[in-house]
Amino acid sequence: MKKIVVTGYTGFVGSNLMPYLINEGFEVIGLGRTKPAGQSFAQFTYDELPQITGYDTIVHLAGKAHDLKKTADDQAYFEVNTDLTIKLFSSFLQSEASTFIYMSSVKAAADTVNGILLETDKPEPKTPYGQSKLKAEEFLLNAALPEGKRVIILRPCMIHGPGNKGNLNLLYQFVKKGIPYPLAAFQNKRSLLSINNLLFVIKAIIDKNYIVSGCYNVADDEPLATSQIIDVLAAAQNIRPKKWAINAGLIKSIAKTGDVLRLPLNSERLKKLTESYLVSNDKIKAAIGVDQMPQSATDGLTYTALNL
Repeated sequence: MKKIVVTGYTGFVGSNLMPYLINEGFEVIGLGRTKPAGQSFAQFTYDELPQITGYDTIVHLAGKAHDLKKTADDQAYFEVNTDLTIKLFSSFLQSEASTFIYMSSVKAAADTVNGILLETDKPEPKTPYGQSKLKAEEFLLNAALPEGKRVIILRPCMIHGPGNKGNLNLLYQFVKKGIPYPLAAFQNKRSLLSINNLLFVIKAIIDKNYIVSGCYNVADDEPLATSQIIDVLAAAQNIRPKKWAINAGLIKSIAKTGDVLRLPLNSERLKKLTESYLVSNDKIKAAIGVDQMPQSATDGLTYTALNL
């Protein structure tokens, strides 16, 4: 039985990953700043990491998420997303563990995408969030690895699933409350990532020692337009979707007002809801040895809608 250490285990991805790995027969250990009560597995703080022995893999999920309200101190991103990663990786190098999985983000590569995002594209993050993730990536990729060790960097696009608290919730609330979706005038396509496909990828990396060190985008196979997302969310609730094609210029003006008044709809959130952002998952599928992800984008989104 492989022993897996997971940071950020109380977060969105971590709270889905821990029971999944336990169900798959792994021994899991939570690693974090504190030890929350009520957990059924062993927990350690970061300072106690040297006390953990016999583990095979570190899955580093902990990080400071992108702040849509832009109230966070820029340096905080680097302290958490970069410095903590370097600290944990240094402990990994001194251990007998073989695999270090770092949960980065497509935002480490690009805030906007023209065409389809590939791992070979030159990274140009514009925000402290993306820059701090990229800096951690660069450290990991440039580090000398002893024989028998590997570092896998995962760049997921927008993840959704049970416990999701991101922009998908805003769309869900529009549908659930019968509020017409006012952004149907925007034509876009974007890649999403269901939590089940992400869990599949993480397990495959743990299981398959032949997957080599490197950076891998992670996404569902099929991109969806926001209007399609609305349709899927509505169908999951047996609701007829309501969509309005309000003038895009007017909507952008309202979003700018939201920037000042801190309304639910601001420019950053509008961009996330309406931009096209296509991500290739060909490299990770080739590495795992599959032709397609186990869950379709539509099925994954339906699963999320039924569990929000």
